[in-house]
Amino acid sequence: MSITIKTAEDIAGMRLACRLASEVLDYIAPHIKPGITTKEIDRLGAECMAAQGTISATVGYQPPGYPPYPGSLCTSVNHVVCHGIPNDKPLKKGDIVNVDVTVITKDGWYGDNSRMYLIGECSIAAKRLSAITYDAMWLGIQQVRPGAHLGDIGHAIQKFAEGHGFSVVREFCGHGIGQKFHEEPQVLHYGRPGTLEELKPGMVFTIEPMINAGRREIKEFGNDGWTIVTKDHSLSAQWEHTVLVTETGYEVMTLSAGSPPLPPFVTATTT
Repeated sequence: MSITIKTAEDIAGMRLACRLASEVLDYIAPHIKPGITTKEIDRLGAECMAAQGTISATVGYQPPGYPPYPGSLCTSVNHVVCHGIPNDKPLKKGDIVNVDVTVITKDGWYGDNSRMYLIGECSIAAKRLSAITYDAMWLGIQQVRPGAHLGDIGHAIQKFAEGHGFSVVREFCGHGIGQKFHEEPQVLHYGRPGTLEELKPGMVFTIEPMINAGRREIKEFGNDGWTIVTKDHSLSAQWEHTVLVTETGYEVMTLSAGSPPLPPFVTATTT
């Protein structure tokens, strides 16, 4: 499968889808506090999508070998690395949760992003993991420009995360996105500079590092066919943006009024 280069019209459709996906996270953010269940977060996300006129890309999503995914979004709590299915267990003070939202617009464009939420007062270790993962994502984003390579993104993320004593999950990666949920290329969050595909204007893909406080090994949890956890039960964090390669650099497409502040080393969301 080849990498699709988006036209100006395509990019306009993607900008809308990505902004709407980010606005779902804005909508649910005030509600994420001790006592809420991830199933209620899922309900709120579905409510926002209905009001937007978008639909969830995850509900009923069924890649080969998987059961249909039952949620409108993914909620990965504490040591859950990804694909956590919303449930009735209330979140408590000290928990961390990643909420991953992908919407589909009426025109068929997908917007994909995720954020970390800290529930009440969290440990210093949990705060640090979330912050380092956020910075790692942005360091990866800053590598995006025509002529750079996908390996440059992975290297920047891996070097930073491992330099702070954390580990990078290898089994899951970012991906191209457009009028399909998952397109080429695969965007690894580890690697060597100057390797893998060269970046060209019009490419659109996600950068979504999953960083563990302990070892990088993961395993399936239970028998739901989806939930992935850290093998050593250490905390895991993830942030995600969808990024466009522009003529001169990058544009972060999944931004909205409620997006978190940029790290101090980032001066702009487009270059």
